[in-house]
Amino acid sequence: MKRTYLYVLISTILFSSMEISLKLAGSAFNGIQLNFLRFLVGGLFLLPFAISALKKQHIHLTGRDLLLFMLTGLSCVLISMTFYQLAVEVDQASTVAVLFSCNPIFALIFSYLILRERLSRTNLIAVAVSLIGLLIIVNPAHLTNPLGLALSITSAVTFGLYSIISRWGSMRRKFNGLTMTSLTFLAGSAELAILMGLSHVPSIAAGLSSVPALKTFAAVPFIQGIAWQNILLLAYICIGVTAGGFGFYFLAMETSDVSTASLVFFIKPALAPIMAMFMLHEKIITPTIIGIVVIVLGSVIMFLGNRFAEQDASMQYKGIFAKLLRKPGTPTELQQKLAAERQELEHKKALKKNLSK
Repeated sequence: MKRTYLYVLISTILFSSMEISLKLAGSAFNGIQLNFLRFLVGGLFLLPFAISALKKQHIHLTGRDLLLFMLTGLSCVLISMTFYQLAVEVDQASTVAVLFSCNPIFALIFSYLILRERLSRTNLIAVAVSLIGLLIIVNPAHLTNPLGLALSITSAVTFGLYSIISRWGSMRRKFNGLTMTSLTFLAGSAELAILMGLSHVPSIAAGLSSVPALKTFAAVPFIQGIAWQNILLLAYICIGVTAGGFGFYFLAMETSDVSTASLVFFIKPALAPIMAMFMLHEKIITPTIIGIVVIVLGSVIMFLGNRFAEQDASMQYKGIFAKLLRKPGTPTELQQKLAAERQELEHKKALKKNLSK
């Protein structure tokens, strides 16, 4: 269990530093380029683990699997993480971190709409509390950065959708977390690379450049800007934050349970703003602090609800076996049946022996 909490701690620190590292690298790279590089390198870094898992499970990829990864890559890398990267560029890292951490709440809603999973009363309360915290931070009456808020919330919503699509696909094909993540990253990077290539077509590049808000999408570079001065930061983003963050998260899930691993996203809303305050000197206003506290409260409610649900399910599971096994030291129904058949067999042998005499 100590190893599990170590995985959770490492993953939490890596994920909490995500917005900060992307903010620091933003001056050296195009945002779309940085998104492409981190998921390409991160996917390749996790690929050996994915191949090993596929071999152990004796799973051969099919055309439908490739379509699944194209869909998860589209929703995760191409849509959600592109909006996320743009949000980091136009808003405070602390605000983006808190708003993006609401993605499990949106995943709950999509699980109800798509997978028809029942929402418990605790989960409904957690959703309501977290949405209140979201509204406190957004403060619709006094919007200071509507673009950043819109991009952050869109990223969180689409990442919640990706989580459900990914879970649906892994349940059908029995892919483990690392396999799903690695192949999703690579598929999304390939899709993003196609769009980046199209952005270099002269007519498309000219059209995008003519609109100030779309200039960042015109002639997106692939490797331009990579230098010795930023190679360590880029490596940290690609291998540490992207591959390592997800890798340790799934290791925590595999050595414990989903609710314990999800502590990562419950601690991040509180830790990320503190890290941004010290490393980027970002100021956290009072409404944001109140909103963070409310969202963390909603996360705690959801965590405790999931924990109690798992314990209840475990008790019911054990209860079924308790009925079958009875109390230790007393014969079970199966043992009684075997004993009766043994007695009957011995009785038949005795009769046969008597007759032979």
